[in-house]
Amino acid sequence: MQVPNLEKCTEVARILKQLAHPQRLNILCQLALGTKNVTELEKASGASQSSVSQFLSRMKADGLVDCRRENRSVYYRIKDERVTQLLKNMYMTFCAQDIANPSNNLPEESEKSISSM
Repeated sequence: MQVPNLEKCTEVARILKQLAHPQRLNILCQLALGTKNVTELEKASGASQSSVSQFLSRMKADGLVDCRRENRSVYYRIKDERVTQLLKNMYMTFCAQDIANPSNNLPEESEKSISSM
């Protein structure tokens, strides 16, 4: 393994910093499943509309998500495919075994959504 330069480390640290907050991580995991609007993300994450909007604004400023306006709704998606791949790898490392173990009592809806990543 070759050690990356400081510039690359800074880029990766910026992404990991966004992933370090549980609600932002949850929102990004939801977006890894596909484009969603604020209302959908609010329901899926359990966060308030203002929190979701603030998280998305920060993630957009950091270049993690992109958005498009459609009528009165704004739809968000992960901008960088590397972030989606990182989320998938984190899921396989930390969550996949929980899905295989039914004692974790995950709702069926979550199992289906997460496993399709």
